[in-house]
Amino acid sequence: MPVAPPVVPPRVAVLAVDLGSRLLDEAGAARRTREAARALSGAGLLLKTVDSTLRGHVAAELHAAREGSGRRAVVIAPAFPAEGRTTLEGVQYVRGVRVDESEFARDPAHPVRTADLARLLPDAVPVAPGRTGLLPELLARGGLFACSAATDADLDRIVAAVPDHRAVLWVGSPGLAAALARHHALPGSAGPAGELPLARRPLTVVGSANPATRRQLALLAAEPGAVCADTAGAVGTAARLLAADAPVRILHTPHERRPGPAGSTRLLAASVAELAGRAPFDGLVLTGGETAEAVLRALGAHGIDLHDEPEPGVARGTLTGPAGVPRGTLTGPAGVPRVPVVVKAGGFGDERALLRLHALLTGHPARARGGRGGGHASR
Repeated sequence: MPVAPPVVPPRVAVLAVDLGSRLLDEAGAARRTREAARALSGAGLLLKTVDSTLRGHVAAELHAAREGSGRRAVVIAPAFPAEGRTTLEGVQYVRGVRVDESEFARDPAHPVRTADLARLLPDAVPVAPGRTGLLPELLARGGLFACSAATDADLDRIVAAVPDHRAVLWVGSPGLAAALARHHALPGSAGPAGELPLARRPLTVVGSANPATRRQLALLAAEPGAVCADTAGAVGTAARLLAADAPVRILHTPHERRPGPAGSTRLLAASVAELAGRAPFDGLVLTGGETAEAVLRALGAHGIDLHDEPEPGVARGTLTGPAGVPRGTLTGPAGVPRVPVVVKAGGFGDERALLRLHALLTGHPARARGGRGGGHASR
């Protein structure tokens, strides 16, 4: 299904576009990626994101992005060391386990098929961490270059070795994005301005079927006074349940999931939109990328005005768009929307991740004690 090309808003230094391509077949994903890359080909720095466990139509989208962008050379580095995703001798691992032998290989919706970049991208030239100094010469010839990396320092060396970041298409996960941000800081990007409002009645929305997220959900649901509902029943039933004045309110898809999650995700998003009217919330924790996209659309939000990255791979900001504010939620001066939102990918974080993110919205650090230490801001 064709989509309109992304439009770059004025005075936006960094733009992220969610193409939703993982929900499409390979041909559709490639077509949508090609159109977006063509529309954004004039960007000074162009990054095609891929899943750090190599799920989705990685090869087809990479080739389509290269064609659309018109860039001859492609630097590929899918490692995300902060979340335990490393590339060793061209093979992708998650916390020391090949991704095609990990729980991601059993993902009910998007199982990873191979951990081997040489098999996934047979036309790519492998680049070991000790050979990044050869990148300038290799890039001048054009082609695809698959870089191994086990640490953030490895990623920093890859970025630093490329003489002209405008001449290549970058392909990677949040690990590479962070390295690019460190190396190519924008003027005036010292950090987020001001503080986000605290939420009094936040809603945690869980659509990911990843086992890590389900363990995080179980801990949050076990909090004293927590109220939890799933989308197996009627939306109105969930609304009545979650209308309670509870310190923790959770809406999630059923634990038993089958392949083809689009219907479950749409129902979850519709339920959130219904709750916005029946049981208003003033903050959101969204887990699962497809869930976040579907919920934002259902609420009429245009996107997220990013504030910071409190944990690796976790984005925090406020909803944007005139219709992107659920009824009864917080607003800033002159009615400017100030609805805080935190988005976490399904497989990210330890078992206490949702506890910490809920505490981040509400300002109740006691709920998150025992978790990961201080976060860091993204540029």
